[in-house]
Amino acid sequence: MILVLWDIDRTLLYAGDTDRLVYREVFHAVVGRPATKLPAKGTGVTMPVAVRELLAANDVQEVDRLAPLIVARLPAELRRHQVELLRDGHLMPGAVEALAAVRGDADFVPSIVTGNLRESAEIKLAAFGLTDYVDVSLGGYASDDPHRPALVRIAQARVERAHGRPFTRANTVIIGDSLQDVRTGREGGARVIGVASGTTAAEALADAGADEVLSDLTDPVRLLELIHARG
Repeated sequence: MILVLWDIDRTLLYAGDTDRLVYREVFHAVVGRPATKLPAKGTGVTMPVAVRELLAANDVQEVDRLAPLIVARLPAELRRHQVELLRDGHLMPGAVEALAAVRGDADFVPSIVTGNLRESAEIKLAAFGLTDYVDVSLGGYASDDPHRPALVRIAQARVERAHGRPFTRANTVIIGDSLQDVRTGREGGARVIGVASGTTAAEALADAGADEVLSDLTDPVRLLELIHARG
C-alpha cells in the first residue's frame, strides 16, 4: 500500500482571495484595527505560522496571546464566505480526474497533508465536491501541529492504526505545488511529486528536492506511474 497525501491550495483548488479576506476580517475582529499587511500568497506555510507572521508584520505586540484567538476563529469565518470561495475560486486543471484515478487504485490510501486547519480543509474540499476522493480522517493538518514536516508522521501514524502496517518514506508520497510541500516531504519522510500549478516554477521545485515534477495534473496515467515508482 502507498499513502498518497494531497496538498489542497493551488494543487487541487484555488481559493481566490477568500483566505486573505478571512485573515483580514478575523484580524480586525480580534486586534481591533485593520491589517495593513497580509501573508504572502502561495507559500504553503501553515495557518498558525501565517497568523503569527500577520501579527508581527502589523506591529502587534501580544502575538503569543492573540495568535491562538485568531486561529480558532478562522474556520467559522471561512464557512461564512463559502459563496466567495466558489465565486472567486476554481478547481485546478485535472484535479478531479487525478483524484479519481488515485482513489480508484486499490494500492493507494489517499488523504491530505496541508497547511490548513482540518476544519478549513474540510470546508474547502466539500465546497468543490472533493471530499469523497480522500479519507480526511487519516490526514495531517495545521491543527495537529504548526510545523508542517511533522504532519507527515502524524498522517502515517493514523494510517498505520487504520491499516495495521507501517508507513515510511518508501511508501508515502506527497503531491503538492509549493516549496513547503517539498520541505515537508524531505524533512517529514515522504517522496514528493511537485506540481507546478502554483506560484513556484517546475525548476524551483526540482532544485528544492522534489523527486518528480509535473506541470499540472492533467495526465492521470503519468501521475499513477510516478506514485507507483519507488525512489
